[in-house]
Amino acid sequence: MHPLLAGRWSARGYDSSAEIAPAALEAILEAGRWAPTGGGVQPVRFVVGLRGDATFTGIVDGLKRGNQSWVPAAAALIVLCTTDQPDEPKMHDYGAIDVGLAAGQMITQAQAEGWNAHPLGGFRADALTRRFAIPAGMRPLLTLAIGRIADALTVDPEIAERDRRPRTRLPLAEVTYADTWGAPFSSGGTFGLPGVAE
Repeated sequence: MHPLLAGRWSARGYDSSAEIAPAALEAILEAGRWAPTGGGVQPVRFVVGLRGDATFTGIVDGLKRGNQSWVPAAAALIVLCTTDQPDEPKMHDYGAIDVGLAAGQMITQAQAEGWNAHPLGGFRADALTRRFAIPAGMRPLLTLAIGRIADALTVDPEIAERDRRPRTRLPLAEVTYADTWGAPFSSGGTFGLPGVAE
């Protein structure tokens, strides 16, 4: 796995004085714009706020309480919006898939630019829809917090403790199947990455 992916994690302890350069933010947005899209529809739209501006404040106000303790220290917030067409399952589902693809590329680009990107779903979609006049047929689906990781001594101890927790994932052997569901897939190699917690 590429080091950018192996080193990625969702931090909360951000440096509240760090400001993201326009070129870095644009590169992150371009990574989302150029993500794969089902049928070339390109349904994903981005609401972008920089710390201190009205858009940023509006996004923070729409977050659920648990996220309001740490998100304001981020340098930028990006709400990813997509199609809301439950009567057309294909468009509805493809729109959600496209958000995931865009977010994945944006997170990786942020890492490459020296920033951390934390995806979160803990927001009130109705509040964001009203605040930003998101039109019918569209929905806010995911928010990305973009921040610079702070020295642990400068952030709230509870947040610092959460950031110190090991990043874990189920072993690859438990989540990859072949032939029938639950039958383990074997690549012939050894699963796992040296030095990377699964």
